[in-house]
Amino acid sequence: MPENLQLELQTKALLSEAEAKEVLSHVQVKTLKRKEFLLQPGMVSQHMRFIESGALRSYTIEDDGSEHTLQLGVEGWWINDLYSYLTQQASRMFIQATEPAVLSLIPKPALDVLLRKHPGLSYYFLDKFQKAYVALQERTLEQLGNDAKDRYTRFCEQYPQLEQRFPQYMVASYLGITPEFLSQLRSKFRS
Repeated sequence: MPENLQLELQTKALLSEAEAKEVLSHVQVKTLKRKEFLLQPGMVSQHMRFIESGALRSYTIEDDGSEHTLQLGVEGWWINDLYSYLTQQASRMFIQATEPAVLSLIPKPALDVLLRKHPGLSYYFLDKFQKAYVALQERTLEQLGNDAKDRYTRFCEQYPQLEQRFPQYMVASYLGITPEFLSQLRSKFRS
């Protein structure tokens, strides 16, 4: 039973218990092992994905082999390739478990019907999409205008739980710096 999603739907989407249970009746539970992929380039995202437990990241790999981490996610967060989900086009990213994970997946056709039926659910996802867009824009502007120290400081302030959950090279990739430079920044903060 996706208990964390039920709590999320009742407290943040303001669905009644019966409405939340209706949504949950469409949920598919997916368990991933560490390093297992949830989505890979070429696949089309067919579900909204809520992390019940564990940690995942989304990333791309350039032709030269360099990785760019786009999103880090832990319990209580959604993780997806929204471009692929919304356009039903092939994904260009990987979503991979960085530790064992359990996810609640809501199939797109079912969610489309539920969004029309339950205004609270529609407002909830509208809010989530708006916040995701704002976060993407903030992150883009931050990458363009802030130095690595400022980006690291903001990351630690915004997401204090993430730094210990993800390997240094993933955090560095998310911040757009090398793992070696992140190590230097960390040592300066500790002293």
